Amino acid sequence: MSRIAVEANLTPVQEYLSEQGYQVDTLDAANLNQAQNKYTAIVISGADQNLMGIHNVAQGCPVINAHGLTPQQVHKRLQQLK
Repeated sequence: MSRIAVEANLTPVQEYLSEQGYQVDTLDAANLNQAQNKYTAIVISGADQNLMGIHNVAQGCPVINAHGLTPQQVHKRLQQLK
């Protein structure tokens, strides 16, 4: 099972990915520093891409910008990472 971190304001994406069998955690400042070692991918809203310093930790963990995407499209992008 893949573990994904999703920004808190993306509730529909969190719910959909959970239904698809992903282990979904809410991305916040507390788990951001460990994100690249802990998660298969990070899903962000795209509205404030670098507000939490996401660009700095994303080197070992793919970041998916969900801006303008449906939960299904986010899921498809996650599947393409495999």
